[in-house]
Amino acid sequence: MENKKIFISQAAKSPAEAAYVNLIYTTGHFSTGFAHILKPYGLSEQQYNVLRILRDAHPSPCTLSAVSSRMIDKMSNATRLVDKLLLKGLVTRELCPDNRRKVDICITDAGLELLYKIEPQINEFINHMMGSAEKANELNTLLDQVRTASQMELMS
Repeated sequence: MENKKIFISQAAKSPAEAAYVNLIYTTGHFSTGFAHILKPYGLSEQQYNVLRILRDAHPSPCTLSAVSSRMIDKMSNATRLVDKLLLKGLVTRELCPDNRRKVDICITDAGLELLYKIEPQINEFINHMMGSAEKANELNTLLDQVRTASQMELMS
């Protein structure tokens, strides 16, 4: 780990650039850990994210646009992800009875059961990576500040 820390700090030209590289590198650690946990269940991080979104809306359905807007990875193809989850029996997709142009997507009982089985492992991994609630709160504050600053910069 020390070698990577040296690499990150030497490769960067400023503290801000070092923080950016470090954030991307750490995101890779999280992704690798998630992939390792999800692989035995045949899920990708993006599919897991769709299931969580649908679970949060449950028992109400979600539209594809609602799922897309809540995705962590905005570059994900929500239609393709829902299709794969449909084949696994983890979601349903039906025409909305009130608006035939709208498609309702719901998580199935099998999808809910799978999430309940996976989430303790995910939570244990996340808590291990964070180290403590205090560190997690501090990181959340910093990341919120960075995101707010970047959003203000994009708006100006």
